[in-house]
Amino acid sequence: MGSVHASRVTAVRRILARERFDALLVTHLSNILYLCGFSGSSGALLVGRGRPVLFTDGRYSIQAREEASDVRVMIHPPSLFTAVGDFLRARGRQRVGFEPAHLSVAQAGELRSVSGKGIRWLPAASVVEDLRAIKSPQEIALIRGACRLASQVFCDVLPQVKPGVRELELAAEIEHQMRRLGASGPSCETIVASGRRAALPHARPTAKRLRKNELVVFDLGVILRHYCSDLTRTVYLGRAPRKIREWYRAVGEAQAAARQALRPGAATGDVHAAARCVLEGHGLGRYFVHSLGHGLGLEVHEEPRLARGQKRRVELGHVVTLEPGIYVPEVGGIRLEDDVAVLFHRTEVLTDAPRDFLEL
Repeated sequence: MGSVHASRVTAVRRILARERFDALLVTHLSNILYLCGFSGSSGALLVGRGRPVLFTDGRYSIQAREEASDVRVMIHPPSLFTAVGDFLRARGRQRVGFEPAHLSVAQAGELRSVSGKGIRWLPAASVVEDLRAIKSPQEIALIRGACRLASQVFCDVLPQVKPGVRELELAAEIEHQMRRLGASGPSCETIVASGRRAALPHARPTAKRLRKNELVVFDLGVILRHYCSDLTRTVYLGRAPRKIREWYRAVGEAQAAARQALRPGAATGDVHAAARCVLEGHGLGRYFVHSLGHGLGLEVHEEPRLARGQKRRVELGHVVTLEPGIYVPEVGGIRLEDDVAVLFHRTEVLTDAPRDFLEL
């Protein structure tokens, strides 16, 4: 196991000792990747006092040993959870934590049935996720690379944004450019939403053709070397009315206020409130219908959440999205999203696509 993975496992063991657990069964694939480097689509990692044990199937016998070199790899002939249960039953009485958000009722039942009465299963929520929320300088560098790639993709596709082009065609071109530039794929479903459809925060691209004199929202992100980016820009086809330009300026001011509030020790709910306060001051608060942002890393949605009422504190090493938006029925929507790292004495905006209002 590399030094990075070993230090992460050590951090998990400290938490287990504090909570008086003998072991933790990790079933969320992103958490397994974080702790040992295994990137397969089927697996479970048992972290205890000894060498971590990775359970997977025969499809990954070579990959598991290559990616997780200092982990004991067990290839299971029966089901994954039967193999885990058999292994634990043979080890005798233990208190074993599990990830309640990532284990189905059926899987939990199988584990309990096979492992027997000697194993006491206890929920251990967010143990790994809380560690993942604080990014190392190396992780921030990887996210920065994913952000720059997403920004480049947006800029490269801009010349094709014109009346008559279908939303689906632009979404396909965006994802083609991602892979051409080296990304393993999109970090989230690519959004291209134009006209009235831009008022749908999570609109999926359709066969609708772009028209002159309408807003177009682009939401895209890439996965590069396992780490994600998330970027949103809004453009206008034609010369925008003054009202639209004022709305865009208000969204930009809201994002700037949120970045100013994003500092170590601040409550994440207060960062959200800083953006909302600006939009309310412009009479647009009722059109801001979602939270300000979320953490970013191995997954496109991680801790912390930047939302109304959240009490979690901003910490050094957090990487979050700041994505205020307004959505006006029958008119369209405007969202501006950047990825921001919280560093010592400053924040760094990792996405560098143009933020000026583009009228194409």
